[in-house]
Amino acid sequence: MQLAEKLRILSGAARYDVSCASSGAVRRDSSGKARQMPGVCHSWSADGRCISLLKVLLTNHCVYDCRYCLNRRSNETPRAAFTPEELAALASEFYRRNYVEGLFLSSGVVRSPDHTLELMLRTVRLLRGQWRFRGYIHLKLIPGVSGGLVDEAVRLADRISVNTEFASPQSLALMAPDKDWAQVLAPMDRAARRIEEFARLRKEQSSMPAGFTATGQSTQLIVGATPDDDRQVLTLASELYRGRGLKRVYYSAYVPVNTDAPQAAPPLLREHRLYQADWLLRQYGFTTDEILSSGMLDLELDPKCAWALRHPDCFPVDAASAPYEELLRIPGIGLRSAARIVQARRHKTLAVGDLERLGVTLKRARFFVTVGGQALAPDIRDTAALRRILLPKQLRSECQLTFLEPQNHFEEQVAALTGEL
Repeated sequence: MQLAEKLRILSGAARYDVSCASSGAVRRDSSGKARQMPGVCHSWSADGRCISLLKVLLTNHCVYDCRYCLNRRSNETPRAAFTPEELAALASEFYRRNYVEGLFLSSGVVRSPDHTLELMLRTVRLLRGQWRFRGYIHLKLIPGVSGGLVDEAVRLADRISVNTEFASPQSLALMAPDKDWAQVLAPMDRAARRIEEFARLRKEQSSMPAGFTATGQSTQLIVGATPDDDRQVLTLASELYRGRGLKRVYYSAYVPVNTDAPQAAPPLLREHRLYQADWLLRQYGFTTDEILSSGMLDLELDPKCAWALRHPDCFPVDAASAPYEELLRIPGIGLRSAARIVQARRHKTLAVGDLERLGVTLKRARFFVTVGGQALAPDIRDTAALRRILLPKQLRSECQLTFLEPQNHFEEQVAALTGEL
C-alpha cells in the first residue's frame, strides 16, 4: 500500500479523538490553489497559541471490539499500518516543510498493549534521535501497559494521555468489554508520579533525565453513549484534576458509528455545556455541587448563569469593591475582565461606563452587578422572568436551538467559548 493511502486511512481513523481538532487543514501551493492536507489538524498550546499537528494512528488494526469505536476488530473497514520508520520519516518531512509543528500519535491495539506502545515509542525514538525532531509530540498511552514503557513515554513526549472514555467502570465494561478500569487508571497514576518527579528535578535544577520530558497529561470522556449523567462525568473530571494532576479533560459527544449502537447521538450542546462547566471547575473556583443542581446541566443556559439564577441572594455584587473571587461569579465577567477591574480600581474610582471598556459582557452582567451602588438594570427578583431574558434569542422566540448566536453577537460567542461566561 502506498504511503499516501496509509496516511489517508490512518488520519481519518484518528478523527474521533478530540484531544486535538479534526484532521484536514487546507494548504495552498505556489499557484494559490488550495490543497487538502490529510492528517494535519490544529490544536492549542498552554499559552493559547494555535499549533498544527500531524494527527494519525500508527495502525487501525485492533484486537479490541469496543462498541463505540470505528476501528473495532469486528468492523469491515479498510485497514492500514505504518512501520515506525515510515511514520518517523513522514512526520519529520512534514515538520521540515513547515506543514506541522508536531505529532499527535495514537494507535489501535495490536497483539498487546506493551507491543503496541513499544512500536509507538520506537517511532518517537527515531524522530528524536535519527531525525533530530524538536517539534511537539503528544503520545497516547495504551491502557494496561507496563510501567517501564510509561516512564519512557514521559521522557520522550511533550504531552501524554490515556483515554478514560467513560465516567464509570460499569459503562466502560458495557462499551469496551476488553478493557479494565484499573488498567486505564494505572498508567495515568504512574505518569502523574513521573511528571511530578521531573518537575521537581527541573525546579531544583539538578541533573535531569535525557529527553524532552512530558509536562502534563490529558484524557477524553465520551458522553451520551451510556446512562452516565453530567454529575458523574464532572465528578470524575474533578477527581482527575485534583488527584492525578491532569491538565485537561476533553469531552466528546457520542457518535454512533456502529450498527449496534446502544442509543442515538446526544445533542452537541451537551458537550459544549460540559466544556463550560469544566472551565468553571478549573479556572473559576466552582465545585461540582455548585455547578449542578441535579444530574444534568441546563442545556438552555450556560452553567454560570444557571448558578446565578439559583442563588439570587448572592447578587447584586458591587464591582467597585468586590474581591476578585466574587467578580468571577458574576455572569458576563471572565478571568481577564475580572483582573482588569481589580487593576483599574487601583488607579481610579470605577464608574458604570468603565465596565464595557474593561471587557464585561453587559448583556448578562447588568442584572447581577452594581458600580458604587448604582444599578445597571432594573432589579428583577422574578427568576423565571430573568431566565427568559437571559435565554438565547432562538429559545426566546421558540425557534430551533442552534449552537451559536447570530453573527452580530460574534464577540459574545468568542467570550463564551473561551470561558468568559
